[in-house]
Amino acid sequence: MQRPNMVMLTGLLGLLAAILVGAGEFLLHFDPLARYSETHYRFMLATSDQQQTLGHFLGAFAAPLYVVGSWHIYLMLKPANQKIAFFGFLLCAYGFMIGADWISSRASIGALIHAQNLGANVDHLITLYQLRYENLLTVVRITTLATSVIFIYLAATGRSHYQKWQALLSPVVLLLLSFLTYFAIPTVGKYMMPIALNIGFGLFFIMSLIQAKKLTAPV
Repeated sequence: MQRPNMVMLTGLLGLLAAILVGAGEFLLHFDPLARYSETHYRFMLATSDQQQTLGHFLGAFAAPLYVVGSWHIYLMLKPANQKIAFFGFLLCAYGFMIGADWISSRASIGALIHAQNLGANVDHLITLYQLRYENLLTVVRITTLATSVIFIYLAATGRSHYQKWQALLSPVVLLLLSFLTYFAIPTVGKYMMPIALNIGFGLFFIMSLIQAKKLTAPV
């Protein structure tokens, strides 16, 4: 049986990852005009080179902590089915490692957009960036979806450390809620959209830690 302190520690580090990576992505991506897109990058003109550099280091250094957070999810799901839970951990950790590669590229595309705004011809470099890095984000989304399917299945059994209702609030559902907020209430959603994945996982780790707390409570 896993030690309760390890469950709490890994969950706290996962939450820290969501906070720090979210802060890094906000510095990299926030645009008051909400011009967010994955086919053009004009929204990155809203942030300076210095701000993007700070966001780059904050996100890149904190992103590996998400792998530790993935272990927390595994520990919480383990009682339901250890093999499936461990497979979910592998998927989740792999996705976060790919995500760390992606976020470490964002300051570079920001610099290219700034150069383009000054008249430089960087269209070919932007096309290469989209090919090499935007496809990595697709991998992150797929692994998040796959991990959420495993989470929903194991949490719904009632044999994990999660209460059954948590199956309704998987990471992918919380991510979708951020997108829905953006479309339903743009004045609020524009602050959430640049860091939607981190908000989803941040809320998830908070709820997970609350439920993990019962493992440390005296009997």
